[in-house]
Amino acid sequence: MLRGIELPVRIPLFPLPGAVLMPRARLPLHIFEPRYLQMLEDVLKTGHRLIGMIQPAGEGLAEVGCAGRVVGFSEEENGRMMVSLRAVSRFRLTSVEEGFTPYLHGVADWTGFEVDRGKPELDPFDREPFLDRLSRYMEAHKLATDWDSLREADDELLVNSLAMMLPFEPEEKQALLETLTLTERRELLDGLIEYDLHSGDQEEILQ
Repeated sequence: MLRGIELPVRIPLFPLPGAVLMPRARLPLHIFEPRYLQMLEDVLKTGHRLIGMIQPAGEGLAEVGCAGRVVGFSEEENGRMMVSLRAVSRFRLTSVEEGFTPYLHGVADWTGFEVDRGKPELDPFDREPFLDRLSRYMEAHKLATDWDSLREADDELLVNSLAMMLPFEPEEKQALLETLTLTERRELLDGLIEYDLHSGDQEEILQ
């Protein structure tokens, strides 16, 4: 349920490599392709206002995506749109439909992702070692962030925001999206950061 509205079986799809929407997170989108401008116009006429964010995979699409509700948008002078999506729930893509619209629709199975629509998850863990590794990772990749905000963020916001923003490979982002619990996602996130750091150390040794 979405504020009294049944989650639809059929949703418009926005395939975008490297872009994932994590549970209860927000994703800004810059829409300029005519087919997706049409999609946004159509979505705003629905009661649910959902867009299914999903990554391409091979010749098709990933098995799991996340639907976000359009909660804000603004038009730029050149006709492009800035859109803000708020995650509602992940879904399993059971089939893709090509119809009379220039964009794809998918049949979504919402079962198994009820946790996304419940209370925020908790994942108490020792943040200091994690944040130390994150600091070294971001320094290695010349990335900047608001450390005060990161330290103040709750567990779920911290993990999900990092899973979305850090420059992992699309396959790694997909793996993060598909983890069943916040603890599993945080452990995988931490593992990816640590692996990257070790890889960097090995490269320095070999040089």
